[in-house]
Amino acid sequence: MSSCAIILLPFLLFFCVRLYFVIFSSRRIGLAPANLRPQRTCSIAIFLGSGGHTSEALKLASALDFGRYSPRTYIVSEGDAFSAQKALALEHLKATDHTLSDDQPQYKLLTIPRARRVHQSLLSTPPDAVKSLLACMYLVSVRPLFNKGAFREPFVDLLILNGPGTCVILCAAILLNRIIGLPSPRVMYVESFARVKSLSLSGKLLYYFTDRFVVQWPDLVQSGGREIYRGCLV
Repeated sequence: MSSCAIILLPFLLFFCVRLYFVIFSSRRIGLAPANLRPQRTCSIAIFLGSGGHTSEALKLASALDFGRYSPRTYIVSEGDAFSAQKALALEHLKATDHTLSDDQPQYKLLTIPRARRVHQSLLSTPPDAVKSLLACMYLVSVRPLFNKGAFREPFVDLLILNGPGTCVILCAAILLNRIIGLPSPRVMYVESFARVKSLSLSGKLLYYFTDRFVVQWPDLVQSGGREIYRGCLV
């Protein structure tokens, strides 16, 4: 065995062990009874995946109590002006509620590079995926370290994903955070309403790496699986 392999073997073993415990712990997280949950604000981030994914994600967001789920962070892919405009429109609509009469805005928009553009060839995808992963790692790992009074706190308390592909990269950055022991948000994946009989590719990739995996059709619930079904949410 070469000296290089001898050096890398302990790191590979550590990575595998940490990955196992991260996945195992995410499957054991339980929801506290409603009457025992602390009445405090919960910072939330929502990934807007463009098109129908954005519409579904914002439909979920519109049902939230903005007084409790605050501040809010909307994460959009580079060049997705539609999603950014829709998020701003939702915030302006909610701002008409007298309960949200705060001088300071309680939301922000963040942009990350796309992991893969529509119709992009597979050969040219890896550099873009790496660029997107680095940007996501900065967002979830590095940036929170410089927030005043927020050391050892995740960039948000809860992250909601709905697809498509770039959300997998975002979840990968959070997974790396957990492996090395940095604070990370809880992750909830809500499968698209359009997936009636089978999971999307993003759903299949993230199935074991999220804290909550929500589906909107009963045919997607497997016996002994991780799926949570609460009816159609959008």
